[in-house]
Amino acid sequence: MSAAIVPPVGARIRQARLERGTSLRALAREVGVSASLISQIETGKSQPSVSTLYAITTALGISVESLFDAGEAAAVSPVTVAAPVTAASGTVLHALAAFAADPGRRIGPLVTPDEREVLELDSGVVWERLGHVPGTDVDFLQVTYRPGGASSGSGGLMRHAGTEYGCLTSGELVLTLGFDEYTMRPGDAVCFESTTPHRYRNDGDVPAVGVWFVFSDT
Repeated sequence: MSAAIVPPVGARIRQARLERGTSLRALAREVGVSASLISQIETGKSQPSVSTLYAITTALGISVESLFDAGEAAAVSPVTVAAPVTAASGTVLHALAAFAADPGRRIGPLVTPDEREVLELDSGVVWERLGHVPGTDVDFLQVTYRPGGASSGSGGLMRHAGTEYGCLTSGELVLTLGFDEYTMRPGDAVCFESTTPHRYRNDGDVPAVGVWFVFSDT
């Protein structure tokens, strides 16, 4: 697979914040974190969780995908990493970058298990990309939540653009959706607007595995 261009995400966040005329403290208040954390993210000293990253992009009125737009990479001095991304470089930002940096690249039509892009996130979650057709806005993933794994390590709920569909194939997974909580078991499926606050977690002692589709509303 060809190399993916990954712009410095913290710098892109800072650029978007300055263009919006928002101070560090104002953004921190809107997101619900400390100004120190925002500063560390912008300077690359700290990586945000999935939920914090979505909160920042929502507050700034930008998409997560825009942080990895290869078309503007030259303006922010990009670095190059090879795909697929392995556990050694498996931060949330590397994962999202590897999936979004080259939307024109087709994956498939047939993808065998040993050909999947495997991405390890920092909260006990593994994404395996099952395919991609250029021109479509959909994430087609096999998702594994290891025992104790969760989509938000802090326990907070996240929300983002799109519509989410999932079917659990093994293990058990707890979905918090708004004020409701559901326990998913093998064969159970869910679908909801991703703007609804939500969180997944695995309280069991075996991995929870399922297939997920997330469609963008663009």
